Amino acid sequence: MKPGIHPNYRYVVFQDTSSGDTFLTRSTIETHETVTWEDGNEYPLAKVEISAFTHPFFTGQMKIVDTAGRVERFERRYGKRRKSSKATAADTGE
Repeated sequence: MKPGIHPNYRYVVFQDTSSGDTFLTRSTIETHETVTWEDGNEYPLAKVEISAFTHPFFTGQMKIVDTAGRVERFERRYGKRRKSSKATAADTGE
């Protein structure tokens, strides 16, 4: 491998900002914050909005994360979502 061209691959603590859960893994992400982990060592801290702790695919719950008013802006522009006639017919058994 060529020296000096590869990013620094090290242990990093990721924190889910919506639930507060944290996990330690290896990454090349650049961070400016640090945190003391359960083993007493200090590691870089990377904050993320969604992780496996809060992602709907892993939790089985639908949750809309709206950080900049995108949902409200969409609903103002296009109106609220309505069920299609095909979905309504399938629900009623027609």
